[in-house]
Amino acid sequence: MSNKSSKFIRSQRILGDKTMTNLENAKVILFGIGGVGSWCAEALIRAGLYHLDIVDFDRISESNINRQLMATSSTIGEIKVDALKKRLLDINPNANIQAIRQLVSDENLDSFHLEEYDYIIDAVDSLKDKAALILYASKLKGRLFSSMGAALKIDPRRVNISEFWEVRGCPLAAALRKKFNRAKTFPKHKFLCVYGDEVLANIGYTEEENYGTIERNKEEDKLSIKKAVTNGSLAHITGIFGFSLAGLIIQDIFNKSQSS
Repeated sequence: MSNKSSKFIRSQRILGDKTMTNLENAKVILFGIGGVGSWCAEALIRAGLYHLDIVDFDRISESNINRQLMATSSTIGEIKVDALKKRLLDINPNANIQAIRQLVSDENLDSFHLEEYDYIIDAVDSLKDKAALILYASKLKGRLFSSMGAALKIDPRRVNISEFWEVRGCPLAAALRKKFNRAKTFPKHKFLCVYGDEVLANIGYTEEENYGTIERNKEEDKLSIKKAVTNGSLAHITGIFGFSLAGLIIQDIFNKSQSS
């Protein structure tokens, strides 16, 4: 197998030849390569995964630098999937990395042919698009793993993994459950989520964030300040989320390899 390259010798030592072969053959698609998804992708490729499709629409901005793997001063303005693909191929030039610049939505889910994948990773931020992806992917044979909200957290000890309906203390998971209950449409199968039950407040705002958005209240006919809705986040937390998602895939492949 091609994973017998010396760069994967440490992976092979702990996982064994059978798991390495199955890891090499597994096909994974990752939606969202921001603060969580970018670290997940790197961990998978460094472990020995060969087939990874990465999906994201955005370009790298300066505000991404504090938490996203491929975001540096020299990559600002680049398309995220292209920048990450370049880095991943620098780790393993033989890997099969497909960079898909799209915004996943209910309207285009069929175009990704998710039935062809062994693992589907949800690291999407948008509530509406995340819900659509979860509902769609949970119907398929490929295993779904999902990241809940990684913002507003500092304590690494409070990052956990649970089945979606057992997640507690996460506003994003609560919002998803509320959305599913209202629509009376639910995921077909259970799936594991990485989440944290810590929710801190945004205590630091720039002047532009505090005062840059002004709206008129039509009922009272007066101006009001609308504060920024972008939540603070840090690389050590988003990284733990991403590494945990990668770990769930590696562990699943390892367990199946040991039992077959």
